[in-house]
Amino acid sequence: MITIAVDCMGGDHGPRVTLPACTRFLERHAEARLVLVGLPESLGAYSHPRVTVVTASEVVGMDDPIEVALRRKKDSSMRVAIMQVKDGAAQAAVSAGNTGALMAISRYLLKTLDGIDRPAIAAQIPNAKGHATTMLDLGANVDCSAEHLLQFALMGSVLVSVLNGGDDPSVGLLNIGEEIIKGSETIKRAGELLRSASNSGDLNFYGNVEGDDILKGTADIVVCDGFVGNVALKTAEGVASMIMNFLKTEFTRSIFTKVAAFVAYPILSSMKKKFDHRRYNGAALLGLRGLVFKSHGSADELGFGYALDRAYDAAQNNLIDRVRVRIAHAAPLLAAGGTAVQREAVVTAP
Repeated sequence: MITIAVDCMGGDHGPRVTLPACTRFLERHAEARLVLVGLPESLGAYSHPRVTVVTASEVVGMDDPIEVALRRKKDSSMRVAIMQVKDGAAQAAVSAGNTGALMAISRYLLKTLDGIDRPAIAAQIPNAKGHATTMLDLGANVDCSAEHLLQFALMGSVLVSVLNGGDDPSVGLLNIGEEIIKGSETIKRAGELLRSASNSGDLNFYGNVEGDDILKGTADIVVCDGFVGNVALKTAEGVASMIMNFLKTEFTRSIFTKVAAFVAYPILSSMKKKFDHRRYNGAALLGLRGLVFKSHGSADELGFGYALDRAYDAAQNNLIDRVRVRIAHAAPLLAAGGTAVQREAVVTAP
């Protein structure tokens, strides 16, 4: 039975969203258990035969600095939820709270896997093919070496294999052009490493991709540094939001457009579903010795439920062990790149 720890206090809505989402999740997954973490007054009345309630005395605010979350709020619902993973009481943790705090606390408590220099944030973006493009990194690492990008590609390949059921997802390297001679020296070096990894069977490298390929779905996975990835993510979210707003308002302005909307309803409904970002909620913090998933802070009940589903699927399919195997297999290539034995200082706190 898979057990997931939930930070019920995180996000813009807290228990008002997380608790109903947890109830629906348990209805969908008869073999799942939940550890709900939060303030006593918020969770005291919740009861379910497959739920354990663990109380915390503090909450990490969405605008709390990382130092406050990591060093001062040591009994926060976020930290206590992640501790359930560290202590083996849960196989994964889910939070809609402060992203920077979640990454810092997770990295401090769980540490990184052998062979991984930096954890990365990986999330799915709906694309024109009706599926999703997985992107990483989306903000955890602003400056990345070529070897870091290779590590992200390896981890992303395993994640997509687990969540989508495919064994050979394609990997694209985000660049300013498809030609291998384009891009910075870091990007060109990353391309060389990714081609080598593809030749050795460690991943399926498609080649360089451009920004519009993200929404086209040209490659299953798009790898980039956290600065570029975060900008691309926010741009894609803006486009999806614009489409959703258009579908909600544009076809209700007059009798003519209402009739047109009625006739086109099946197509519009399909398009609305395709670009509904809630269906792809739940970003994985990859590279840690435990599973942590980040829900969007503004997620509603449906969106938070999808984040729980992703955490459940990752735990059920042994994502951590599969990442370990993939990284170990690619170790010679990483060593040749010069970073296999370079370990960054782990975040510490008193």
